[in-house]
Amino acid sequence: MTDDHAALLAELEAQEAELVFDAFDNLTAWRLGTLLAERAVSLDLPVAVAVRRNGQRLFHVGLPGSSADNDVWLDRKMAVVDLYGRSSYLVGTRFRAAGGHFDTDSRLDTGRYAAHGGAFPVLVRGVGCVGAVAVSGLPEAEDHRVVVEGLTAFLARS
Repeated sequence: MTDDHAALLAELEAQEAELVFDAFDNLTAWRLGTLLAERAVSLDLPVAVAVRRNGQRLFHVGLPGSSADNDVWLDRKMAVVDLYGRSSYLVGTRFRAAGGHFDTDSRLDTGRYAAHGGAFPVLVRGVGCVGAVAVSGLPEAEDHRVVVEGLTAFLARS
């Protein structure tokens, strides 16, 4: 593992430890999705945004410049969160840090799973992972950053 991988893994793990909800319901999902979408609009980002809880999509929007392909990426990245309970960026980084690649070494169907940045677990204190929030349309580190900054802002208001 390189120092770069170690530093990134530590950062990603710290984000998951910090970005935790006390509770998460349908209205919370809508408010979070709306906040992410409004931030993306204000920055003119060509992204799609989705929020799910227990497999149910509670929020979805495709902003100008996004496409149906982004919806497929949302589903594939959120499937990684559903399976691992960790951010899609963290999962992919772990594979790279070990000298491998998720697409070949996970032995999962790459048509269903994508360990690329942009999907983050919805973590509830005392419960664990109950869903995922995701952005698709930018390079993976940027998709991840947009989600983390949105979660940080949302949780600061709560």
